[in-house]
Amino acid sequence: MAGVSIKNLTRRTSAPRSAFSAIAKEVLPSSDISLVFVGPVRAKALNLRLRGKDYVPNVLSYALDAHSGEVIICLAEAKKQAPRYGMGEREFVLYLFIHGLLHIKGRAHGASMERSERKLLAKFVKGGARSLPNVTTHRNRNRYRHVPSKNGRRRRSR
Repeated sequence: MAGVSIKNLTRRTSAPRSAFSAIAKEVLPSSDISLVFVGPVRAKALNLRLRGKDYVPNVLSYALDAHSGEVIICLAEAKKQAPRYGMGEREFVLYLFIHGLLHIKGRAHGASMERSERKLLAKFVKGGARSLPNVTTHRNRNRYRHVPSKNGRRRRSR
């Protein structure tokens, strides 16, 4: 039975209930997805254990097997980051969920993934694609090394 099970491990009395099942059915139609909402302490501990990264992530995701996966969203981090991406908390949580599902599906960061994220979010959020900024949810740290030039702009190191 494909679907989404939601577990709230935060102190909030309720976690956002949105179109999670419909989105999961669209992205991973025959998969069982576990969606877990966590606080910053647990998110940081999971990030350290699962990825060896020592910071609070907004979303973590991984496949358990061919037909199931888990998406972990830190609601506190999502609430903090949502304004930076020009979204409300609810929309940003959906965006993070979509981002996690696409990783479970095997997609890597890049322009194609970002287009898919925007397209899916526009389908499930009122206002359509016009209200969505052209942003990414992942950090590009260490993707390229940049060295500042004399005028303060970045230039690639050789």
